[in-house]
Amino acid sequence: MGWLHRPGARIRRVPVAVIGPKEATDRQREVARDLGRRLGRLNPTVLCGGRGGVMEAVCQGCMEEGGMPIGLLPDGEWETANDYVAIPLATGIGPARNALIARAARVLVAVGGGHGTLTEMAFGVHFNRLVLGLEEAPAVPDALYPATMDAAMGHLCRHLLRLDDQGVS
Repeated sequence: MGWLHRPGARIRRVPVAVIGPKEATDRQREVARDLGRRLGRLNPTVLCGGRGGVMEAVCQGCMEEGGMPIGLLPDGEWETANDYVAIPLATGIGPARNALIARAARVLVAVGGGHGTLTEMAFGVHFNRLVLGLEEAPAVPDALYPATMDAAMGHLCRHLLRLDDQGVS
């Protein structure tokens, strides 16, 4: 994955969304930051809701590894983004932006979450996206709940490389 998305490579970077609560636990922020670092090293397009909590932590981790996370904000002004969003996109459409995040990403990774995360996960399943849940993410039929971060990254990479489409496990 990292080789495919290396600087100068002429390949389209597939969007991966990381979703989760603004009011995250310390553990959820820690997991999200680790996830952000791992994604930053692989260098896909990292998309989130652009606010605090899990969203801020994933952006921070991604930026620490040279990534450029995108925040799809519910507000009408880009200044509401957390300090680690490289590309803030103000939508002005409130929670309806959850459907945009789910539609835009090929994979959604939920770290914890409440009602907003639940809607994004459900939209993701509805749009036939791979949806992964970590750290007490809401229960959604057809989402996967890997036991470890390594297992989650394995699912994510196989899906982005379309290895799971070919019956490879």
